[in-house]
Amino acid sequence: MFPKPKQDQALGADGCPLFPEAAHAQPSRRAHARLFGNAGGMTVRVVVYEPAEDGGRRVRLDERFLGMAYTLLDIAEFLRAAGLPDVEPGEVASASWVEWRGGGPGAWQP
Repeated sequence: MFPKPKQDQALGADGCPLFPEAAHAQPSRRAHARLFGNAGGMTVRVVVYEPAEDGGRRVRLDERFLGMAYTLLDIAEFLRAAGLPDVEPGEVASASWVEWRGGGPGAWQP
């Protein structure tokens, strides 16, 4: 599932290889395990809905409503509170495991 490290590649504190070119493409290994368990493939589990009139966007993790987000930081904080401590705002914006409805991560106005 994860690419094999090159012989001289740096390792993170948890012993996992660092892949800077894909830093925001997928959650860290620890965040992935918490979000997806040990399932073989990634499926979309985070949905960010179209902006409301006030610019807020509903955020859902599985069937659970996490809150109304007004920035990427809000989404990252909701996910941290849901048990994903490694999630950063930049990762949310470019992650393949986040489904954006009604506009991408830069759309905050209706």
